[in-house]
Amino acid sequence: MKKIPSLYVREYTGNRLVRDEVVPGSEWVLAGEGTATRKWDGTSCLVQDGVLFKRFDCRNHANPPAEFMPAQPEPDPVTKHWPGWVPVSETAPGDRWHRDAWAEQRGLPDGTYELIGPKVQGGAETEFPEHVLVRHGAAPLSGVPLSFHGLRAYLLDRPEMEGIVWHHPDGRKAKLKRTDFTGTVRGPVIR
Repeated sequence: MKKIPSLYVREYTGNRLVRDEVVPGSEWVLAGEGTATRKWDGTSCLVQDGVLFKRFDCRNHANPPAEFMPAQPEPDPVTKHWPGWVPVSETAPGDRWHRDAWAEQRGLPDGTYELIGPKVQGGAETEFPEHVLVRHGAAPLSGVPLSFHGLRAYLLDRPEMEGIVWHHPDGRKAKLKRTDFTGTVRGPVIR
């Protein structure tokens, strides 16, 4: 899964928040061409040919592990992130929650998913008492505004949501997170 661009331009020097300027190539979102879906606060996974993979970010041109499967040909020139996938280990302690979800959901169709549950991202997705894999794009949202200030208010009024991912029919995606406006993951919002 290629890194999804933000809808708005981020201030990389300073507070790292977004400003009211659309990232070039993401204008289709504000034209109403995509479907808004819930962005889950977990960790990305890939199911391919009956195998579960976890996201692996090879940063700053580090040497990837032998089993690394890149999600895009080259690292991002700005962020230096190079996202990809590695198989979930049958024994590594850090893959325990992946294995728990996979044991209950083995046989999912090929695609990308979000691993969420009580031990993932500090249990941010509280409505899931067990570890599960949720298919990306499976939770469409309605009534999502299409302006900077409207989107800011929409996300700030929904502290239970990490953000929004828009899916274009041709496969393009764009995202916007609540933290893009606050700089904090959960907690009080200063308006």
